[in-house]
Amino acid sequence: MATSVFDLFKIGIGPSSSHTVGPMKAAGLFLQHLPLSQVSRIQVDLYGSLGLTGKGHGSDKAVLLGLEGEQPETVEITNILSRLQQIEAQQLLRLNQQHPISFHKKQDLIFHRQQNLPLHENGLRFQAWDADGQLLLEKTYYSIGGGFVLEGEGDALVIVEDQTELPFPFKKASELLEICRQQQCSISQIVLANEQVWHSTEEIYRRLLEIWEVMQECVRLGCVNEGVLPGGLKVKRRAPSLHRKLQQEEDPTNLMVWVNLFALAVNEENAAGGRVVTAPTNGAAGIIPAVLHYLMRFTRYYSDEQVVRFLLTAAGIGMLYKENASISGAAVGCQGEVGSACSMAAGALAECLGGTPAQVENAAEIAMEHNLGLTCDPIGGLVQIPCIERNAIAANKAINAAQLALRTDGQHHVSLDKVIRTMWQTGRDMDSKYKETARGGLAVNIVEC
Repeated sequence: MATSVFDLFKIGIGPSSSHTVGPMKAAGLFLQHLPLSQVSRIQVDLYGSLGLTGKGHGSDKAVLLGLEGEQPETVEITNILSRLQQIEAQQLLRLNQQHPISFHKKQDLIFHRQQNLPLHENGLRFQAWDADGQLLLEKTYYSIGGGFVLEGEGDALVIVEDQTELPFPFKKASELLEICRQQQCSISQIVLANEQVWHSTEEIYRRLLEIWEVMQECVRLGCVNEGVLPGGLKVKRRAPSLHRKLQQEEDPTNLMVWVNLFALAVNEENAAGGRVVTAPTNGAAGIIPAVLHYLMRFTRYYSDEQVVRFLLTAAGIGMLYKENASISGAAVGCQGEVGSACSMAAGALAECLGGTPAQVENAAEIAMEHNLGLTCDPIGGLVQIPCIERNAIAANKAINAAQLALRTDGQHHVSLDKVIRTMWQTGRDMDSKYKETARGGLAVNIVEC
């Protein structure tokens, strides 16, 4: 299936691409099939990881906003709280902002903590009835990670494959490297050539630079927004105070701490439900922006051209994970989210610093190799602990992986294809309690306060 760069980098809201962005998009898809004027009641059931950690991830809020016609890219962040309060106070849902129906959240939006749907760990079922109690429509969707949503029919996922013929199709890293060798060009150039099937070069550049602007704004807001993150953990935002300290220090080139700051700022904004870019998921949204900020602020390779090159290369690596494994924490643990993002950032940085395609592949492999087995065990089901710090550590790990790869000839024993296969196998073998269920690891060993 042909994957676009803009499938991997999407502008949305926090705190989770699979638990917030995906459910909002699923609600929107359900709306498209509804005979609105006939609807009297709607019920939404959330299963699996959505049922277990959906409240902490804002899945209920996302579904309600989605049914009211909002989209992750355009919903007004500052109005969300008042909108949700109004829905609960009035017990009224305005479908697509057109058709009001009675809605009682406790009985009409149900979290099934003990049940899974058969096709994926993140399942949602929507049902709508008319005034006579006749079922008008029933749809099941699966939020498979990174904001991607598929419909389930019977015992199969409905995958509408993009049949677009790409000039340089690839499914494996080995294929991508061979194309680069034959064409005597970089990974970013191959990804750009493929993307030009859908969009003009000017449009690609414009949209990628818009994504970079959102990333920068997210860092800026994260550095100034004080306070405590929502949820029961009472986690205090650290990015503002860290930013002040770094500005006061005599040595402004303390690079590791600056990279920590960039990642913390993004992920604190994400945890607060702010505007972020899925890169490739919300839970790992701070890694690529942090490494890209490092490139633009602390190296001589700073330009809009480099931003585009970085994001194209990162997307090309992300496509390999999407095609051959998973970017969903509920499917393979955090190695699929933070691990994939770390790998994408490492490879992208290596190319922008002058690396060959072989060195880029090596950097991406090193980064993932040292994220294998990473569990997804959010305390209280919130995308806060250990998620926020995990992004900071992974961002520095990506830079280290790139620097290590650039000082080799690109030859190495473990290929990127093999490490992706290993990640997938490890994720499938991983106990479900370590895959975004808040039933294992830190989630059960740390008491909420």
